Amino acid sequence: MKILLTNDDGINAPGLYALYRQIKTLGEVAIIAPAFERSAVGHAITTVDPLRVSEVRKDGELYGLAVSGTPADCVKIAIKSLLPHRPDLVISGINQGPNTGMNVIYSGTVSAATEATMLGVLAFAISLDSFTSREFEYAAEFAGRLAQSVIEKGLPAGTLLNVNVPAVPRDKISGVRVTRQGMAKFTEEFHKRIDPRGRAYWWLGGELMDTDEEEETDSAALKDGAVSVTPIHYDMTDYKNLDVIREWKLTK
Repeated sequence: MKILLTNDDGINAPGLYALYRQIKTLGEVAIIAPAFERSAVGHAITTVDPLRVSEVRKDGELYGLAVSGTPADCVKIAIKSLLPHRPDLVISGINQGPNTGMNVIYSGTVSAATEATMLGVLAFAISLDSFTSREFEYAAEFAGRLAQSVIEKGLPAGTLLNVNVPAVPRDKISGVRVTRQGMAKFTEEFHKRIDPRGRAYWWLGGELMDTDEEEETDSAALKDGAVSVTPIHYDMTDYKNLDVIREWKLTK
């Protein structure tokens, strides 16, 4: 099989390298990822500036291509221009930090997989539930098993998988749950500071506020030490409220 790997932490991120080491045993692997970290850029694409692509080598051999744009840019240009063959599967990750709840909207990791799905390619995103741990081995192994399942079984049109793996030892993993996206979100706070030239600047910070208590949510699964696998779709229509809005009688 032909597999494209990408991420939003940048082409030199350790999570991407751990994923590559595992996935390269499954087939022909290409890495096309942002030249530097592009976390929380969502599904942004570059339209007013040119995209520049450069080779990245490890131990003297070609490792991948670094793109000056966003994660969605990387997938789009890879499939449309850079790859000699259309990939069978796109995997985005392994991200440093969880992508659960409302954070999915902001995630460049998830958006890269979403872009692949929009282009008709099977895809999933995978994240480790830690901003500091470098223990990606189990997450990489799970990605390998999931890749085989996705290739064998396929996914419904327009559907991708958002995977989150607990940052705990392998023997502490309690299982795998197919979950729904929860409502966890960050408590956002802008910190005002002064630079060395006396000018004010603001830096966004915050902490994850998890209010999900129902077992079927993504963050609840992580809290219980289980891998969360959430099927998501880029069609964001609120179908249950279509008729409610139609009753507004907006036409004259």
